[in-house]
Order: sequence, then structure tokens, then C-alpha cells
Amino acid sequence: MPNMRMTKLPAREQDPEVRNKNFFEVSQGYDEEMAVDEAKRCLNCKHKPCVSGCPVNVRIPEFIQLVAERKFLEAYEVIRSTNALPAVCGRVCPQETQCEEKCVRGIKGEPVGIGRLERFVADYAMAHGAAPAKPLPDNGKRVAIVGSGPAGLTCAGDLRKLGYEVTIFEALHTPGGVLVYGIPEFRLPKQLVRDEIKTLQDIGVKIETNMVIGRTITLDELLEEEGYDAVFIGSGAGLPRFQKIPGENLNGVYSANEFLTRINLMKAYTFPETDTPVQVGKNVAVIGGGNVAMDAARSAKRLGAENVYIVYRRSEKEMPARVEEVHHAKEEGIVFKLLTNPTEIIGDENGHVCGMTCVEMELGEPDASGRCRPVPKAGSEHRLDVNTVVVAIGNSPNPLIKNTTPGLETQKWGGIIVDEETGKTSRPHVYAGGDTVTGAATVILAMGAGKTAAKSIHEELSGK
Repeated sequence: MPNMRMTKLPAREQDPEVRNKNFFEVSQGYDEEMAVDEAKRCLNCKHKPCVSGCPVNVRIPEFIQLVAERKFLEAYEVIRSTNALPAVCGRVCPQETQCEEKCVRGIKGEPVGIGRLERFVADYAMAHGAAPAKPLPDNGKRVAIVGSGPAGLTCAGDLRKLGYEVTIFEALHTPGGVLVYGIPEFRLPKQLVRDEIKTLQDIGVKIETNMVIGRTITLDELLEEEGYDAVFIGSGAGLPRFQKIPGENLNGVYSANEFLTRINLMKAYTFPETDTPVQVGKNVAVIGGGNVAMDAARSAKRLGAENVYIVYRRSEKEMPARVEEVHHAKEEGIVFKLLTNPTEIIGDENGHVCGMTCVEMELGEPDASGRCRPVPKAGSEHRLDVNTVVVAIGNSPNPLIKNTTPGLETQKWGGIIVDEETGKTSRPHVYAGGDTVTGAATVILAMGAGKTAAKSIHEELSGK
């Protein structure tokens, strides 16, 4: 009999007043008994609406049924058949707007905790030595993957399982892309990312770091001189955007990319044990309302800032960050300055941030994004005293690959143009997906694009 409890079983978490001073993972997930209890809430619907909400089509009812039967390793094999990074997805996917949004149990109560169950299964499998996947025999074809973020890792894993020789070229010294430089340790432990990547290396995926495509080697050279049969571009969106207001060049102003990279990849929170510090003043303002803004604000609090403000020009309803991340930020003492827009960053006599001029906003008619357009309120200008400003209003793809690859068509803002059904670009044998196509989006959407491209590459190279 299904467990007809109306509410989702909460995951164990660190106390907010403890966790906002450390970088250990906030959520402690489910134990075995909790996972089995939550799994029994699943109705195992025949039409499987939850699967349609998953960009990588995880066989959700099937794996949950196995959890209910305590067949945890078998559940992992079901997840891994379509998802190369289950431990990552169980932590950072916006399940509330994808698989769980489609869950029938959510009609009259809360949906099944699909993400929490996926995380439990992946963690259990890693702790209990799940066997690596078995790729098909080598088929003699070679594919180059540009970037080792979620899109590249997914494309690489799918192609390797089909027998392709796959090499990932990563610009940084550590593979993982946004998973290692963008998402903080307290949301996604880096050892876990390393373990996920190792599962791909164990089946033969090769990774070359410190390889900047467009500088170290060009895309054309990969195809024409190195002999790759196809290339997938999954290089992400690492070029930060700014508001273009006065004062953005002052000391103490960071892009979210630099701020989080120093903290996550370079371990600035362990300084002076590591060589890379990050300066955080008493009062910190983070401009933006997405998940990256939440990550930056919560990181600043953990680095010792007394007051951390999220400055966002719309209301909480329009905020693109996950509900869970906003909830955690509030619990940890982050102050939300909503309907507020910065107009100038103020510097002291030494050229360092000492304040920020803001105006209050009112919501007008919806704009092209479907959200209400913010309009300045007359006479509402005021000053916010801050020592550090982090700009987290989005990123664009780095133009390096575009500028060194003749004939590669892109959008005006830099995104590579692809066929949505296949991931094909304007260049023969070249595919792309993830943030380098869409701009900054979610991990799971990038993974979905990687799967789409892998399928299309296989169809092209196999003649099917």
C-alpha cells in the first residue's frame, strides 16, 4: 500500500546559526529508513508524468519503486542509465519546477521528494562500491568535447558508453566546469564532483586540462589535424555581465564569477592555508536574484560579513532563484532588499567601495521575459553603506571559440546557434549545448542538451 502522507519528508539539515559560519554541506539528506518511507509515497503512475518533466528522462517511478523495496544499488543502475551525474542532480536540480511539478501527489499535497531520493541513491551507491558502467566495444570513431561542465560530461559519458573514443578538453586546471568553480561547497561538495567524474574516467573518458580551445588549439585543428570525427562545444557561459553603472571599477567590486571561483575552486575560505584570499568587508551587497546571487550572498556570510544584502530590482515572486535557496538564505540571516536597484557604487579617497546609491522600484507591465518591468519610484533615492559589492546579474559565453572558428554562427549576445532538436551548429560535425547556447541556465538543462547532442552525433557517425 502506498504511504498516503500528504507532505514530503524533510531532509536533515545543519542548524542555520551553525551552518552560516562553515562550508560543510547544508542538507544531510535521507538515511535508509527515511528514503524507504518517502519512496512509498510514490503511486507508480502508469503514465509517468514526472518523467516528462525531467530533461534527461530519468526512469523515476522505476527507481523509486526499487528504493521502496530496499534495492538501492539496483535503483542506482536505473538512474545511471540516463543520468551521468545523479549525485549532482539530486542536490542542485530545480526539481520543484521539473519532475516534482508533474507529480500527481502534488495535486492535493506535496509531491514525492524525487530529488532527495535521487541524492540518497547516488550517495548510497558511491559509499557501497557500485560497479562502473560497461561501455560497448570501441567503434573506431573519435569525439572531442570542449568543456567539462555538466553538458560536456553528459555528452562524453553517453558517447563513451556507445563505444566512442572521447576526450574532454578543459580550460582550467581542474575538471568540472561550473560544478567546481560556481557552486559552493555547502551546496555541492567538490569531492562528490570528483567522484562523479571518476566514474566517467573509469569507463575510458579522457580529460585534458589546461587546454584553452581557441588558444592552445583551435576547433578546426581538432577536426582537421587531430583527426576527431566530431566536436561538441559545452564551454558554458563564463563572461560576466555588469550593470554599467558608475563605480563598477572600484576596489571591492567583484563579478560573481570571480568571487565564487576564488572561494570554490581556489578555496579562499581556507586562507591562509591556500594562496588565494578574497576580501569581504563588514557589509556586502550582492546584486541579482538568481541562484548565483544566493550562492554569493551565503558565501559572503560564511566568510565573516556581518550584514549581507541581496539587492534585487523586482519582487520575490519574480526572483529566478530556487525557493529552497531563498529559504536557506533567509534562515542564514541574509537581508533581502527587494524592489531596489543600484544606480552608482560609491568609493572612498583610496578608491575602495564605501557605499551604493539605490532607488526603490515599482512593478509595471510585463516585459519580454514575462516578468513585470521594474520602474523607478520618484524621489526614492537612498544610500546603502557597503564595503563589498558582488555583481550577479548573469553571464554570456566567452567569444574566444566564436572568434577563432570561421563559419560558426552565433546570436548577437554570443550564444551559439544550434538546431534545437539535434544540437547541430552551422559548422559540419560540430555540435553545441548548455550555457554556451542558452546563456546561464540550470545544470540539468545543460545535461539534457549534452544528451541530445550525443544522440545526434551517434546518429551521424554511425550512419543511423
